[in-house]
Amino acid sequence: MNEDDSQTVPVDNIYRELVVHGNREFQRYALENGIYFAPVDDDEIDRLQYMHGVFNMMFDNRLIFPPIPRPRRILDCGSGSGAWAMEVAEQYPECEVIGIDIYPYPLPEDFPPNLDIQVDDLNSPSTFPSNYFDLVHSRMMAGGIHAHRWMNYLGDILRILRPGGWCQMVEIYFNAQSDNGTLTSNHALQVWSQSYMQSIQPAKDPRAPLRLQNWMIQAGFVEVESRLLTLPLSGWSTVSDESSDPRDNAIGAANRANVHRMLSSLAVFPFSHALGMTNADIQLLVAQARAEADNPAFKAYFPVYVCIGRKPGSGRQHRTGDSRSHHSSKSGRHGESSKRARHA
Repeated sequence: MNEDDSQTVPVDNIYRELVVHGNREFQRYALENGIYFAPVDDDEIDRLQYMHGVFNMMFDNRLIFPPIPRPRRILDCGSGSGAWAMEVAEQYPECEVIGIDIYPYPLPEDFPPNLDIQVDDLNSPSTFPSNYFDLVHSRMMAGGIHAHRWMNYLGDILRILRPGGWCQMVEIYFNAQSDNGTLTSNHALQVWSQSYMQSIQPAKDPRAPLRLQNWMIQAGFVEVESRLLTLPLSGWSTVSDESSDPRDNAIGAANRANVHRMLSSLAVFPFSHALGMTNADIQLLVAQARAEADNPAFKAYFPVYVCIGRKPGSGRQHRTGDSRSHHSSKSGRHGESSKRARHA
């Protein structure tokens, strides 16, 4: 690390400490500070990788939606397994890509040289310089950003974007729906959905995906666009029903394995600690919800909200100087909460 770099520090092992709940491993720091309630074990890393592939199918393999032909600096908020950040870094080898997550997920040895993964809590004010990034990508952060933090989070993103830079947000609204209206409040999928949304409040805002567009406009973004997409929970087509869209059916068939694991991983800790459910009761509800997700008669899906917005102003040149003075190299080890920590 550059000796003048006051924004990154080696990371303390506190970020690596794990606790076990319901036979799953969680980051102790995230649970104790109400930051993140999903597991961080190998099974979850594998699921996150798989879910990235499902998103790629949904988005026709487009990683960046706004018109940014030659990005020079990109920030990935909540980088998780690093799948999106690694693909972007490979696709744009001249671009500097930084990923941030609260947990130091293990990374492959051959990850791109233009990618830097750091450890930080995105609920704290950003320490990146103003007017710095061409794109800030934020995906699946509703489970990590504190309910009262969203406007400040978007304000931070606006500040660190260069004039004319873009913000790209993708969130799943975990309120299961049915394309044909057959899913009712008595079905296990809806019970799971309502239980999940109840269990993460008041720390998190489960309806944040619905509010992204208005929040971005209020924060000062312009050219804000929002799309509501359907993420099928399994394949919808049957021998007797040929009306399903082949693309939806293919995405749903691919998403089935992700959904089976996600229904369990998102529920284990919050259902137990916020709702007082036993692990046996949780797994019974999960099993019932999985069966309904698999049933093509329900045509079940989660709504997905995609929102982009631009920082006002023209795209001025990046500030000059060695950018390494603002973030880390990859040679460090893990450390301290008030500053971004370097991920080796």
